[in-house]
This record gives sequence, structure tokens and C-alpha cells, in this order.
Amino acid sequence: MTGAVEGRVFEALARIRNERIGNDVVSAGMVRDLAVDDAGRVSFTFLLGNDDPGTLVRAARRAVEALEGVREVKINVANPSGPPRATHAPPGAPPAGGPPAAAPIPEAIPGLGHVVAISSGKGGVGKSTVAANLAVALAQAGHRVGVMDADVYGPNMPRMFGVFDRPMVDSVTKKIQPLVAHGVRLMSLGLLVERDAPAIWRGPIIMKIIQQFLRDVEWGELDYFIVDLPPGTGDAQLSLVQATSVGGAIIVTTPQEMAVGDALRGAKMFEKVGVPVLGIVENMSGFTDPETGRHWQFFSSGGGARLADELGVPLLGAIPLQPGLAESADAGRPVLVAEPASPAAAVLRAIAERVHETAARQRVTLPILRG
Repeated sequence: MTGAVEGRVFEALARIRNERIGNDVVSAGMVRDLAVDDAGRVSFTFLLGNDDPGTLVRAARRAVEALEGVREVKINVANPSGPPRATHAPPGAPPAGGPPAAAPIPEAIPGLGHVVAISSGKGGVGKSTVAANLAVALAQAGHRVGVMDADVYGPNMPRMFGVFDRPMVDSVTKKIQPLVAHGVRLMSLGLLVERDAPAIWRGPIIMKIIQQFLRDVEWGELDYFIVDLPPGTGDAQLSLVQATSVGGAIIVTTPQEMAVGDALRGAKMFEKVGVPVLGIVENMSGFTDPETGRHWQFFSSGGGARLADELGVPLLGAIPLQPGLAESADAGRPVLVAEPASPAAAVLRAIAERVHETAARQRVTLPILRG
């Protein structure tokens, strides 16, 4: 039975054509390591080059999911080190002449712990605020936490943490020393360039910045490594997942449909590159007047829950609007520091707890809460 399903999978994939090279994805050697178990779970590696359309992965998933006997499909997307070799492979057999060499799957960098990317489909939804407070909440729970500000177009983490000194370089190790605030180690491009310097960065430069922040900063031994990414789906996101193993992504949105639609595209990008979405955080979810108890939804409602349902991931939390939150952030005092008993702080603390629980289930070596 398993062999029959495997043959049908190869046949279905062989009907998907890569117009860039004028061949189907099986004959082109883009499908590797196909496995089918008795429960109907199908897994394989899909070699997707930089010039190949990302729709090929989606087409492959749909084609396999539609097959009788298939219950689950898991696709590992890898970037080949060179153009795929066009070799013919009959259904049920690997490509003749051996599979093409694939670029090594990014490995975890020792010491970084669990890498969590914080992303959003558009700017202005509070992504950096969530990243900063998540890091502080994890640090307050006893974890060793680092934050890499990878938002090269708007590096706001220094202001949110209230640190502006230029990082030092250790004379022995030659590594950059991260700054520390609120129990969190921090590195940001905003600490290295002038505040009013225009951010005109192209892909190769962004990749170099991210690699340097990952490997040339003395992070020490961390439990969590929080990465604040730019909004959208661009070079920074791809550079991060190519440079190291990312344990998961958190997508930040506001309730209105326009923000949710943009966030959905961001989530699908992580799915395409094999990074699990840990959950959705809805920011600016509503405001309750502490004096009257009256509740307002300034930015619609329910968008985060609808997005979570569509993606099949949990809604990690809905952060309410709160007076003074923006002012505290501008003053370098995240809400978990400035107003630890406030409603927003309580939700952010709960989000951090859920992230820790999810990370533990992913079998990443994590410490038990200390204190």
C-alpha cells in the first residue's frame, strides 16, 4: 500500500512543470527524500532555487494532498547549491544519476538557544513592541535572552530598551559585546549608525549584517534568541532562515482585515521556507476605560483569531490598547517594566509563557524556570 501511494505521489509531482527550466519538478531533480508511512503521512524535500517561483511548492502540496490515501503532507524546502540537474526519474524511483547537491540545511548556532522570529505583514502594528516585551517577560521568568534587531530599515530596539552606547569590541575575542538592559542582551544596527542615516540596504548587505550579528557578537549562552524582523517578506527574512535554524515565527497583526491579509502573506512565507508559525499575536485589540468599564474596538475585532484559525495555529494573545504604553516605550521602559500589573503586561506575560511551552514541546534543550 505504501509503495502504491508513493508511486501516485511521484506521478502527481511529475505533472508540475517548472517553466523556468522547461521541465517537470521530478525529472528536474527538485524532489528528494520522498517518504510515505502506513498512516498516509507524506514527506519530501523540495529543492527551490532563488530564481524558481515559490508557487511550485504550493502546487506540489496541493497535488499531493488531493491524492487518495494521503493524510498529511510535510515539505522541507531547501535551496540547492547550484541549478538542478535535469535527469529523468520514473515514478517511484529517485532521479537517475543521483540527486543534485543541496545547500546545507541551516544549523543551530551554538549558544543561541531557541531562535524566535517576530514578524508582521506591515509596519505600524506594534511588532517591535511585542518583540521587546516578549524578551523582557522571558528574562523576568529567569531565562537568558538576547534580542537581535534585524529591522535594518527601522532599528528601534535601542530606544525601546533605553540604550544608545556604541557597542565595544573585545580585544581578545574580537567579538562585538552586546548591550544589556532589563536583563536582555541587545544588538541593533541602530547602535552602529547615526539615527538620521538613511537605510538604503540591498540584499547582499542585509545578509552580511545578519550574519555578522549572529556570529560576530558575543551573545554568550542564551535560552532564547528573539529576532525583530522588518515588516513584510524580504531579504532580512530569507537571510535569517538561510543563516541559522529558526525554531519558529510569531506573526503580529492588528484586528482589521487589511493588516490580517498582509500578516497572512508573511505567515505563508515562513511556511514556504520550513519555519513553523508558533502563533498569532493580535495587538491594539481594544480599549477598556478603567473608570467606566466601557469597551471600544478602535481597529475592528477578531482579526487575529480569524488569522490563527486559517493558519491552524494558536492565537497566543490579544494585547489591549493602554494609555501611556507608547510613551513608556519611547522612554526605554517596556510596559512589563513600566507597568507590570497592567492588562497589557499580563497578556504579554501570558504570551511569553505560551512561547516557552511551545518551545519545550519542540524538543529544544531548554532550562527549567529558575526562580
